[in-house]
Amino acid sequence: QVQLVESGGGLVQFGGSLRLSCVASGRLFKPFSLYTMGWYRQAPGKERTLVAAASGDGSTRYDDSVKGRFTISRDNAKNTVYLQMNSLKVEDTAVYYCNANFQTRTDYEDSWGQGTQVTVSS
Repeated sequence: QVQLVESGGGLVQFGGSLRLSCVASGRLFKPFSLYTMGWYRQAPGKERTLVAAASGDGSTRYDDSVKGRFTISRDNAKNTVYLQMNSLKVEDTAVYYCNANFQTRTDYEDSWGQGTQVTVSS
């Protein structure tokens, strides 16, 4: 399993910005570039849902609620994935989790970070 450490959360006012980082630490048995990296979030009383994901080939996808406001990027040389969050809304308040996923017909890995709190005040 990949060890993931998130950082960058905090308290921000409505309309503000935050940048989350997630570093894959420890010994990786596969190149970081092979993992699909994702950011998920979970608000109190709600399910954890995908916010954005970046595949190793550079393709990205976003939840409709964050399109145009959030940008996911990755630096494979640094084993790091970022989530730039702009124009933050109160409804973006949640714990944000980093995920590393790798799957083929014969191999499967799915790792999570401990989460970082993002709070947007009105």
